[in-house]
Amino acid sequence: MDSFVEEILLSHGEIVRICERLGKKITADYQDKRPVLIGLLKGCIPFLAELIKHIKCDIEIDFMQASSYEGTKSKGTVMVLKDIATPVKDRHLLLIEDIVDTGFTLEEVMHLLQDRGAASIEVVTLLDKPAGRKVIMNPKYIGHEIPNKFVVGFGLDYNEIYRNLDYIGVLKESVYKK
Repeated sequence: MDSFVEEILLSHGEIVRICERLGKKITADYQDKRPVLIGLLKGCIPFLAELIKHIKCDIEIDFMQASSYEGTKSKGTVMVLKDIATPVKDRHLLLIEDIVDTGFTLEEVMHLLQDRGAASIEVVTLLDKPAGRKVIMNPKYIGHEIPNKFVVGFGLDYNEIYRNLDYIGVLKESVYKK
């Protein structure tokens, strides 16, 4: 375990098994729909890369970057920094997220895509932190529910570092309360 991590919540092997389970469910639900998977940058990249290995139907992929975080806290305002290029009217969308915490970012992104005429929008998240929720948000595809702790790894960061860990760990408070 790395010195900046308090505990490991999910090993790499556990993450792969989560992606296998979610991939099977998505395959069954979207076999005839050709969904567009919209990865929410930057944290989704490792999760999306593993997840698509386990989806056995036709898919398209695009990316959007929206953020409401600075450090360890949500600012409550959402900024779209990079928009998708794929037209979404009458398409089935799966928003791929590393973690659902406050729900602010996802709520704003979902409203934007609904306004563009998406046929359906569902959320696929590696981690769900319902204790952090500030808006009503119930992702359809949840990899693992976690306690209200600050986590890093497998795409999740603290001020842009630790995304490259192959596991999910709780960041020691001493790292971010300097």
